[in-house]
Amino acid sequence: MKLETHPDLQVELGALRLRVPTLMGSGCYGSGEEYAPFADLAEIGAVVLKSVTRLPRLGNPTPRLAVTPSGLLNAIGLQNPGIEHYLAHDVAKFASRPCAVVGSVAGFSVDDYAYVTQRLAVRDEIHAIELNISCPNVGSEGETFACDANLAEAATKAARAVTAKPLIVKLSPNVTDIAAIARVVEGAGADALAVINTVRGMAIDVDRREPRLGNAAGGLSGPAIRPIAVLAVWNVAAAVRIPIVGQGGIESARDALEFFLAGASAVSIGTGNFTDPRVPLNVTSGLRTYLAQRGAGSLREIVGTANPGFLGPA
Repeated sequence: MKLETHPDLQVELGALRLRVPTLMGSGCYGSGEEYAPFADLAEIGAVVLKSVTRLPRLGNPTPRLAVTPSGLLNAIGLQNPGIEHYLAHDVAKFASRPCAVVGSVAGFSVDDYAYVTQRLAVRDEIHAIELNISCPNVGSEGETFACDANLAEAATKAARAVTAKPLIVKLSPNVTDIAAIARVVEGAGADALAVINTVRGMAIDVDRREPRLGNAAGGLSGPAIRPIAVLAVWNVAAAVRIPIVGQGGIESARDALEFFLAGASAVSIGTGNFTDPRVPLNVTSGLRTYLAQRGAGSLREIVGTANPGFLGPA
């Protein structure tokens, strides 16, 4: 079989069409311009912006980061200036990005998700919305939207009702059955799913005998969670037909391939960007080589091929 030297890496997440299947994780790539001196933004699929909320937030007490074996704990606390300041001072500059721009919305009530999604999605600079439902719901005794099927459904429906732009819902791994949550979110109108967010964790300073994070607990990211993330993608890919963005500890093309073979249509790179800003470019190059060596003409040909339960996008 003749080798295809330029395999097609295009991916569709609802109506969002990306030339390459790499997204930069929310909060891990700034707004793109910070990485422009190190990597050509035209060679990545999309930048997912830092999550924004209805009102300004100062975030959690410091320290907010703690390095762990093969991972990073963070407890930033959604620090952001609030949607009105964000729209007035930040969003316009995103028009100059040579890649897709995905706005990330966080909230503490169903109404928050609807309001912030509507305000952000009307801007032409924003091509799609990531719904970050892995936030405490202060209206429901501290529960997290992504950990409760009813709350996840309500937040997704509320966002879907106010925009026709592609809606990517980010799921939490801190649940008993992530596939069940995925099915509910799919039914509520999500165009794609981001699988997974960080894993809850803690580190303790044994000399000071207190948690290393000011917030005590935080979210673990990095290579340490990759096996958890791959399993989550595997399970979700056998439960829904909408595209999946796999994420969690990706640092190389081979890491990314695990997610594609499990059933992801695209991948998002987060913590890896902190140590090597060229990770997304290396992933793309490695994917092309892998596909060409196997005579595959497109990335779509291998998605889900290691997962016998894979349903695939409808």
